[in-house]
Formats: sequence, C-alpha cells, structure tokens
Amino acid sequence: MQYAMLGKTGLVVSRFALGTGNFGKGVQHGGAGHMVDQQQADAIVAASIEAGINFFDTANVYGSGFSEEILGRALGAQRKEVVLATKIGRRTSNALIDAGLSYRNVIAAVEASLKRLDTDYIDLLYLHISDPLTPYEETARGLDYLVQRGLVRYIGFSNFTSWQAASFLAIQQQNRYASFVAGQMQYSLLERGIEYEVAPFSQYAGLGLLTYSPLAGGFLTGKYTQENPTGTVAGREGRLAFSARASDREAANAIVEKLHEIAAHREATPSQIALAWLLTKPYVTSVILGAGTLEQFSDNVKAADLSLSPEEIEALGSLTALKEIYPYLLPGGGRDRMIERALGHQGV
Repeated sequence: MQYAMLGKTGLVVSRFALGTGNFGKGVQHGGAGHMVDQQQADAIVAASIEAGINFFDTANVYGSGFSEEILGRALGAQRKEVVLATKIGRRTSNALIDAGLSYRNVIAAVEASLKRLDTDYIDLLYLHISDPLTPYEETARGLDYLVQRGLVRYIGFSNFTSWQAASFLAIQQQNRYASFVAGQMQYSLLERGIEYEVAPFSQYAGLGLLTYSPLAGGFLTGKYTQENPTGTVAGREGRLAFSARASDREAANAIVEKLHEIAAHREATPSQIALAWLLTKPYVTSVILGAGTLEQFSDNVKAADLSLSPEEIEALGSLTALKEIYPYLLPGGGRDRMIERALGHQGV
C-alpha cells in the first residue's frame, strides 16, 4: 500500500480509501441492487485493513444512515487505528430543517453521526455539498465549534467549485476558525473536470484531494464495450455512466479499448489500470474504492502495486484530455519564457 500526507496536516493516510456508500440494508436508492450487509462489510473492512488501508469513508445519508452503523461495527476495536471520514449537509429526513449547513444542522448532524458510528470523534468531516442559503460564516462557526469540542479533528469539502472552496477557506482563515484541509471530488479517466480549477487550487492552498467514482460508475471496469454497451455488471450505475457519456462515446470506447490493451500486457485488469492511472496524479492524495463484494475489493486494491510507464500514462490521458477552453488553458499558463530561462527552469 502507498501512503501520503493529508494536505498540510501531519496525518498519514493510505492512497486507497474504502468507500462505504453501498453499506446498508435492503435495496439501494433507485432500486439498483442489494446493499452490503453487516457480514459482508465485516469481511471487506477486515480485508482493507489487512491490505494496509487506514482510511475509511462514509456519509450520514449512505444507506439511509445504516452505512455509518455498519462501518462502526465492522471497525470495532480497530476504530482508533484508522482515519474515519463522514459527510453532512444532505437531507436526512422529511423534517424541513434536516438538511443544509446551518449552525443548528451542522451540530445536530455530527452528533447523530457520532452515535451511529459509535465513536467519540470523527477524524475528517466533509461538507457533502454546498448550501446556497446559509452564509459561509455560519457554517464555518459551527465547524470550528465541533473542532474546539474535540468531536471533529479535521474538516473538508465535497462537490464544491473552486471559488466556493476558496471563499469558504478565506472566511475560515480570516476568523481564525478551523480551516479546510482537504476536498473530495469525483475524478476518473472519464470525468476530469477538476483539472481545470479544483486540482490546481488544492495544490496552491496545500489541501489534500480525495477522489470518488474512480471507475466512472463501473464503465471503466471494461465490461462495457462498443459491442455490449449495457455491459454485464448488475445495477444501474454503470448503465447510467454509459448513457451519460452518449456524446463522448467515441472517446469512452477508445479509453476502454486502451485499458484492455494495457491490462493484457500487464496481466492486470482494466479496473486496476484505471485506478493506477489516478495514483500517478500528484494532486491526488487518496482514491476511494467502492466495493460490493470482497472479490471486487481484493481485485481493485492490487492497483496499488502497479507502476505505469510514462508512455502508458500519456496514452491513457491523451484519449480524454480536457478541451482548451478560456481562461483555464491559456498557452503557457501565463509563464514568461525569458524569466523562466533566467531562473534555470527546464523545458522553456
């Protein structure tokens, strides 16, 4: 297993984290397949720890709250040996005020998560989504209160734009509140939007960057092909991933073909190659692995041992490279060649 520091903190985390969005009971929201029950979760969590993973991710809305309960039980006495992250902010009940990032809801949501997780503290608390109605100052004050009480160790954001994260961070720093140390965003070979601003901002601000949906909802497992667009994977996520990419089908098919090609040469799986590509990105702290079965987890975690060549990295990246749109990708990025030569920078 590979490890990294979480942003500018002293916290060491594994470069693969276990995501528990499918831990729960019954059927997932939308009718897509069965959730991972306690017995299955126990086995997956145990295998994760054995593989060297010390980073576990959940949210108060996953499995209608059961994900936190199941994860807490699965960790048991090992809870204090790992980094435990959860998220708040999305609607958790039909009560009008049980959503958003008001001071009231920030405190109440964390207190409820602590009970479900059966723990005294949360290592990393994310704001699951931005709240356009609540002033950032109010939310930031609530987060600082939780840190001062020792109920939360570190805080971060999820699904924010770069300007939202930057504005929130400025308010935290101005008021000397506990500040963001990390962000969690969707990122894969088929979803690279964070490369425009979020990733550069995270590097500039010294924030950790955790990424979810690394296999694009199952599409990058290689089971979805041009000949078999519905795939052989059960559930709606992979089908949605493909239909959502209808306008990019040519690129999507090309990336799957290249994943198969490199995987065959490496005696690996397309999933492992797609995950290994993410680990090459210097701004990615940790990649969150979802697992519906122990076998799926055991297969995917092997990507930590893969080291792609520069040629393989370039071959994959070039197929889904971002479009050069103003002002994100100005030629040279505003660099002055004369100054850079004077400073001895290479490649100018």
